[in-house]
Amino acid sequence: MAKSADSLSQVKSTVQSLHVGESLRARALRGGAWLGSASVAEQSARMIRNLILVRLLVPASFGTMAIVLSITSVLQAFTEVGVWSALIQNPRGKEPQYVNAAWWMAFSRSLLIGSCMFFGAPWIGKFYGNTELSGFLRLVVIGQLLEGAMSPMAYIAMKEMKYSRWAKITNGGAILGIVTTVTLGFILHSTWALVIGTVSESAFRCLLSYIVCPHLPSLALDRDAFRDLFKFTKGMFGLSALNLIFNRADVFVLAKLLPATQLGFYTMAVSLAQVPAGFVANVIAQIMMPAASHVQDDRPRINRLVFQVTAVIALLGLPAVAFAFFCARPLLTILYGHGYAVASSCLFLASCIAVMNLFNNQITSSFFALGTPQLHRRAVAAMAVTMVILTYPMCKWLGLVGGQVAGLIAVTIGYALQLESMTHVTALKFSAYGKVFVQALGVSAAVVIVCLTSRLFTTLDSPITIIGWGLAGCLLAYGLAGIVFFQNSKLANSVAN
Repeated sequence: MAKSADSLSQVKSTVQSLHVGESLRARALRGGAWLGSASVAEQSARMIRNLILVRLLVPASFGTMAIVLSITSVLQAFTEVGVWSALIQNPRGKEPQYVNAAWWMAFSRSLLIGSCMFFGAPWIGKFYGNTELSGFLRLVVIGQLLEGAMSPMAYIAMKEMKYSRWAKITNGGAILGIVTTVTLGFILHSTWALVIGTVSESAFRCLLSYIVCPHLPSLALDRDAFRDLFKFTKGMFGLSALNLIFNRADVFVLAKLLPATQLGFYTMAVSLAQVPAGFVANVIAQIMMPAASHVQDDRPRINRLVFQVTAVIALLGLPAVAFAFFCARPLLTILYGHGYAVASSCLFLASCIAVMNLFNNQITSSFFALGTPQLHRRAVAAMAVTMVILTYPMCKWLGLVGGQVAGLIAVTIGYALQLESMTHVTALKFSAYGKVFVQALGVSAAVVIVCLTSRLFTTLDSPITIIGWGLAGCLLAYGLAGIVFFQNSKLANSVAN
C-alpha cells in the first residue's frame, strides 16, 4: 500500500511540475496541449467546410482557387526573407528594436507582393484563359497586406513558448474565416466565397494579433537590428522559391493539361491528406523550433528531440499510410461523392508525401534553430530540380497521379540529403535513428493484415464496410505503437550519446 501511495504521489508531482513548471519539457508539453487542441478545432472546421462546400460549389471552383493560391505562393516565395524565423532564432529577438525592425521588414514585403499581384493579375488571367482570375487575385491582395501587418509580438509569444496566445491568434482567426467562407458559400454559390473567405482569415488573424499581443510600430529604425536579422536571412535566400517549385509544380502543370474540373478532383483528394498532416506539422514546428533554439548549443539534446518526435510520427503516420492504401477510394466516395473517387491513387501518394515531409520537418527545424537554414536549402534545391525534371512527363504519362509520383521521388531525395547533413552537424547516429522505422513498419503490418483478412472472409461491397475494417486495423496498430514507444527510451539515449 505504501509503495502504491508513493507511486501515486510521484505521478501527481510529475503532472503538477508539467502543469506549472518552467522547464523546457513542461513548456513544450503545455504548448503542445494548447496548439494541439486549437489545431484540432481548426482542422475539424476545415474538414466540415470542405464537406459542405463540395455540395454547394462545382469542382471547377476548387480548381480555380488552387490556381489563385498557387500564384499567391509564387509571389510569396520570391519575396520571402525569413523575418519571423530570424526573430525567433535570434537571442536578442525580444528587444524592442528587433521587434520593430521585423515588423517593417514583413510589412514592406507584403506591399511588394500586393503590388505585383495587383498589376500582374490581368496577364495571369489571360495566360490561363480565365478572366475571373484577375478579380480574384486583386482581392487576395488585401489578405497579403493584412498578413504582413500582423503584430510582431505574436511571434515573440511563440519565441517565449506562450502558445496559448499564438493559438488564439492563428487558429482563432482561421476558424472565424472558415465560418465566413461557409456562410458565403450558401449565399454566393461561386468561387467568390472561397476567395473572400481566404481574405477574411487574414483579416481576423491580423485583428486578433493586436488584441492579444498589442504593438505600436515606430518610425525609429535601428540599423544594427536590421543588419542582424538580415544575417540570418542570407541562408534563407531562394529557399521559399525552391519550396514553391516542389509544392506547386504539379498544380501549375495539371492546370495547363487538364480541365478545371479534373484539377478540382485532384486538389480536394490531395488536401484530404494534407489536412491532418498540416495539423501535425503546424503543431510540431511551432514547438520544435523555439524549443531547439533554447538548447541550440547542446547538440545531443537536439538529437534527442529529433529522434523522439520522429518516432511518434513514424508510429502514428505509417499505419495511416497503410489505411490510405486500402481505403482511399471509399473514403473519397463517402466524403465528396463518386466523382472524386477517380483521385484515390493521388490520395494514397499524397499521404506518403505528407508523412515524409513530417520526418523532414524535424530536421529542418533543427537547422533553423542552429542558424544554418542553408543546409535545408540544399535539400529543397534538389527537390525542386527533381520536380522540374519529372512533373511534366509524369503528368503527361500518368495523368492526375503523375504529380504525386514526381513529388514522392523528390521528397525522398530531399529527406536523404537532410539526414546526411544532420549526421555531420549534430552527429546523429543514422543506424539507431533508422531502427524506429523498422518498428513502425512492423506496427503498420497490423493494418495490412486486418484489411487483407477482411477480403477473405467478408464481401466488401460497401465503402463503409471497407473503411470500418481499415479503422479496426489502425486501432490495433496504434495499440501496438503505444507499447513500442514506451520501450524506446534507451534507444533515444543511444542516439544522443
